[in-house]
Amino acid sequence: MYDYVIVGAGSAGCVLAARLSEDPDVKVCLLEAGPADNAENIHVPSAFATLFRTRYDWDYDSHDEPALNGRRVFLPRGRVLGGTSSLNAMIYARGNRLDFDEWETPGWTYDEILPYFKRSEDNERGADEFHGAGGPLTVSNGRSNNPSAQAFVDAAVEAGLPANDDFNGKNQDGFGFFQVTTRDGRRCSTAVAFLHPVLGRPNLTVETNFQAHRVLIENGRAVGVAGQRLDEELTIRADREVILSAGAYNSPQLLMLSGVGPAAQLGMLGIPVVADLPEVGQNLQDHALVPLTFTHSQPVSLLTAMEPQNIRRFVEEGTGPTASNGPEAGGFARTRSGIPAPDVEFFAAPIMFVDSGLAFPTAHAISCGPALLTPESRGSVTLASADPTAKPRIVHNYLLEEADMVTAVEALRMGLHIARQPAMRPYTEELFRAPESESDQDLRAYVRRWTHSIFHASGSCAIGTVVDASLRVHGVDGLRVADASVMPKVGRGQPNAAAIAIGEKAADLIKHI
Repeated sequence: MYDYVIVGAGSAGCVLAARLSEDPDVKVCLLEAGPADNAENIHVPSAFATLFRTRYDWDYDSHDEPALNGRRVFLPRGRVLGGTSSLNAMIYARGNRLDFDEWETPGWTYDEILPYFKRSEDNERGADEFHGAGGPLTVSNGRSNNPSAQAFVDAAVEAGLPANDDFNGKNQDGFGFFQVTTRDGRRCSTAVAFLHPVLGRPNLTVETNFQAHRVLIENGRAVGVAGQRLDEELTIRADREVILSAGAYNSPQLLMLSGVGPAAQLGMLGIPVVADLPEVGQNLQDHALVPLTFTHSQPVSLLTAMEPQNIRRFVEEGTGPTASNGPEAGGFARTRSGIPAPDVEFFAAPIMFVDSGLAFPTAHAISCGPALLTPESRGSVTLASADPTAKPRIVHNYLLEEADMVTAVEALRMGLHIARQPAMRPYTEELFRAPESESDQDLRAYVRRWTHSIFHASGSCAIGTVVDASLRVHGVDGLRVADASVMPKVGRGQPNAAAIAIGEKAADLIKHI
């Protein structure tokens, strides 16, 4: 028996486990479906894509995407201590002030959530109005500083776009280098930052290789979690609360497996309905990336990351291409006038990042495409089976709304314009995959053929429809959701940073602070 049982040791779950177990009189159990985060490639920033489709990844795919020629899109999710913060590209970009104000939810405005961002943060630039220092999560400047990434920033300025050296400061618009969640050049996941330092607490139990099957709900109250650890079926009881921090795909899946969701769908699968919540799994959002990759002959790409001298630099100094997070630089821009904040984000990675990162790089290259920040299209997570080991059915409906396709085409034009600037000429010898022309028709065809996810799933257990402002699930006592799924809108940044802040705030809500 524990006071709190947390499902999912990811970006929010590790935060919750650390914060709730600060009280020595409270017993906390953290459940993680995957293994410990002791694989070396987890901690080497440039190696993150090698973790895709391995035991550390839930290895999801969307089902047929109607606006992307019926293609299925790869959707990696961390299945390891640290969750997706153990296999993402480590960019620390919180989003725009408007992202939180647009939720229109008391307690979740930008001014109210900013202290939670700052509380987590140990920014190497120091503390100020927008940044924190002394927190568990190390936020650093990149330590690779690849010349092709710098060329992309210079080219954006040549194209008439502003420079910006702090995307988490007063203004978001502009181009520059991202700050990243690394420490001394190595990944600083939430497991590294929050969980590892407190594993010795006697009131904290961490169960790895435990896949939750359902939340136990008795007389309208969550009282524990049933699941399987390796070959052993177990029940973990919670005296106070069960908190789902399993992410935008797995949290709604677990709710539905537990009888909380659309009654009609659950009934068809033979799952007894505990609470009829039609919006569980709906409102799914993501940032769709339109890839642009240029090959070149400059020997500066991340193909050099595994060369002995660069490995030595990484081990001894924590610098060089091995320390690269991939998308080192980028920027936030607006595809049209009259909108209140950026609607696209560019990423510049000194690597051939194609086919969602699953294809092995074969040449020196730079990948520098835009992602749509404010999609109007909405998808869903539904159950494919009542068997808890079955993968959920995920459809994002990328670019299904015409407005999203229009934005994608304009963003693609903007990316091609930046790539033509003088600063980029050494790195844009050949466009790896090119549209037939720059007509609307050909650009749309390119977008439909090559767009993929940038892995920012959010919104499937949104505040207002599935949970209240305190993250309590409607219709079930003692049950909360705290992860990126509660965000009503995906936001103009990387949801990892927001999920960490959600974990921080959730801990205070649970403690009644």
